[in-house]
Amino acid sequence: MQTVTIYTKDYCPYCQAALRLLDRKGVPYERIEVTSAAIQDEMAKKAGRRTVPQIFIGGRPVGGSDDLHALDAAGKLDALLKG
Repeated sequence: MQTVTIYTKDYCPYCQAALRLLDRKGVPYERIEVTSAAIQDEMAKKAGRRTVPQIFIGGRPVGGSDDLHALDAAGKLDALLKG
């Protein structure tokens, strides 16, 4: 299983939706709360975006919640998680 990292903010409904999808699939993940400008800058350098959530699978940026759900709907998420 590929490692999954997700940058979130606790009040973000899109973050919660992405986390629910990962939880429903039983995917372990590292959650990084964006609580400072420094963490947001780190995320933006890695993802090329400043919005949350930003999700990385196997170190590769896959986008946000809508992107994660689109991968799942297309049947591509499980294969990506497996590597």
